[in-house]
Amino acid sequence: MVKKPIKPAKQTPSPKPEPEPRREPAPKAAAAKAPVADVRPAVIVVGADKGGVGKTTIARAILDFLSLNDIEARAFDTETPRGTLHRFHPDETMIVDLTSTADQMKIIDTLNSAQAKVSVIDVRAGGLSPALEALDEIGFFDAVKAGEFRFILLHVIGPSIASLDEIAEIAPYMTDANYFMVKNHVNDTTFFEWDPQTHARYFEEVTTTGEITIPKLGELAYEQVELAGAPYSVFIANQTADGEPADHSFVLRGYVRTWLARVADEFERVGLLDLINGAAKA
Repeated sequence: MVKKPIKPAKQTPSPKPEPEPRREPAPKAAAAKAPVADVRPAVIVVGADKGGVGKTTIARAILDFLSLNDIEARAFDTETPRGTLHRFHPDETMIVDLTSTADQMKIIDTLNSAQAKVSVIDVRAGGLSPALEALDEIGFFDAVKAGEFRFILLHVIGPSIASLDEIAEIAPYMTDANYFMVKNHVNDTTFFEWDPQTHARYFEEVTTTGEITIPKLGELAYEQVELAGAPYSVFIANQTADGEPADHSFVLRGYVRTWLARVADEFERVGLLDLINGAAKA
């Protein structure tokens, strides 16, 4: 007897899922506007009316600091006809005479057109007051006040009270400047302490942006960098001024590395990069 095939039980179709309510697309967030780059040229003047305070040492350190922070800069050495800054940074530096109208034009008239938007001017000994007077005469400080340029002065003072006499002479030009007093420990001489009376006498007419202290670089290390004729960063990298491998002392390179790092810390502490880039220091 043949068995009949068993019919499969009729399955009740499962109910169709309810359609999900239509979701409206979330509104697109407004694209954040990129901050507008502030491309106003910045002029950094390093100077003093007193000689032997290590102005060029500061200018060289600034150029290294800017380079290590990927900021392109050009430099002007006013120690004519032979410039010390030019010896260490020949590619970025032009030797000029700030009392010459033609050389003033080389600096000021090219601020906007130059690829490098930072110009470092190393003023020769005794030339700070005349340099500021010349800049004032051509209307540079009016342009700074109008927001065309940024102006930063690093006034390198010596360890004697006589250096402070310069402050009264340059105070009239510092109204719209970022004015730093720089204590450069070029030797073991200690700086005087400014008592309240001294402070009142010399600082009541000028507002400083800050004070920068440059530590002393040991004599032997300083001497070897001088003999190498290379930027500090190049000496640290054990290279010659031409970029060739050198045989500089590991110990002396270490001292220069530590010194340059401390100088960079000082520049960062006072917000030098923020002033150059136009950002407010936190």
